[in-house]
Amino acid sequence: MLTPALEVLLAEDNPSDLKLALHAFRKYHVANTVHVVRDGAEVLEFLFRTGRYADRPAGVPNLVLLDLKLPLVDGTEVIRRLKGDARTRSIPLVVMTSSREDKDLAACYALGVNSYIVKPVDFEQFGEVVRHLGFYWLLINQPPPG
Repeated sequence: MLTPALEVLLAEDNPSDLKLALHAFRKYHVANTVHVVRDGAEVLEFLFRTGRYADRPAGVPNLVLLDLKLPLVDGTEVIRRLKGDARTRSIPLVVMTSSREDKDLAACYALGVNSYIVKPVDFEQFGEVVRHLGFYWLLINQPPPG
């Protein structure tokens, strides 16, 4: 049973991956609300309530799923800004990317990402990854207060 406040911010610019992720969230009833943004600039606007999201109600999502290779502002810079700001530092941040590069993995963890997942190409495996991520980060993990 979900509590009413389970929200995910999904940053994904690939339409196929976005469709798969949204399908998995719906199928497994993992989150009440999934906010979708399609580039790194929009992630920052959403979380810091600027630009198109200046009127968004206060509060942060319970989880950010971030594609690393985003347009406008790349995922590495998004991580740097989110983990460098006290307002967003404690939000669980999971990178979901197609990059298997050791340098990307090392850079993400050095910047404070909470988890790094390489996207499966198989539809069923992709759904299972999203399901497990959602259950762990939204239902099992205990975030800090506040």
